[in-house]
Amino acid sequence: MDDKKLLQSLERIAVALEKMAPSDVEKSSITDAQAFVYNAQNNNLSPVHAIASIPLNLLIAIDRPRDTLLQNTLQFARGLPANNALLWGAKGMGKSSLVKAIHCHINQLSDFTLKLIEIHREDIASLPRLLTSLKGTKERIIIYCDDLSFNQPDRDFKALKSVLEGGLEARPDNILFYATSNRRHLIPRDMADNERSTAINPAEVIDETVALSDRFGLWLGFHTCSQDEYLTMVSGYVTMLALPLTQQDWQADALNWAITRGARSGRVAWQFVQDLAGKVVVEPLKT
Repeated sequence: MDDKKLLQSLERIAVALEKMAPSDVEKSSITDAQAFVYNAQNNNLSPVHAIASIPLNLLIAIDRPRDTLLQNTLQFARGLPANNALLWGAKGMGKSSLVKAIHCHINQLSDFTLKLIEIHREDIASLPRLLTSLKGTKERIIIYCDDLSFNQPDRDFKALKSVLEGGLEARPDNILFYATSNRRHLIPRDMADNERSTAINPAEVIDETVALSDRFGLWLGFHTCSQDEYLTMVSGYVTMLALPLTQQDWQADALNWAITRGARSGRVAWQFVQDLAGKVVVEPLKT
């Protein structure tokens, strides 16, 4: 093959590869909505116009993490220094609900427009590409990953660690990263113990497993609620839905509902009230 034909072949290969590569996120699309879901396969943002959020004042029994995260997010919205945040702990206690509620609450204040981008756990490896695409935008952006965890310190684990802090390129000042997890250190304890037991230097394994969570400036713990707190949650939802019931009407059923679920939490309270609301509407129609 002569040089001319070789050059033509290389040009065709280059064009084909260029078509296969995902294009950059359109910076203009960030103004289309207040919230988005990131699609890593084609590197675009899908707008979310109806955010699954509840009023901030209905998140009961999480006063300290609520107030801490709200203050941190307000600082960020105002262009002041703020920290990446890891919300960890008991299931159903409002970790992801708090992130969405604070985002909506702040956007109700006339001075701010805060963007929320959800990235799925399986797309974490593409996070550096997303940050590069968003570089230079004027909007304040929170990138949010729900139920973040790793089965071992893998490639994605190390990529996220580098993005949070530790990479050569600094994270853009207009972007924060919030994550929720049931695990404080994002990796199962039995996995860490197994890695440690077979390692030449066990201390290095422990350092590796906690190194990622250490890069979140805020650790906010969520713990199981008491019976009184659970009943207060139910009462708040009943009031929000304007159900014509007194606490005496539903308290025994609410406690039995929690027993059958084997847990008390904000999620269980909401699920009970959803069931209760349906019965309040349906049962009168039977009489």
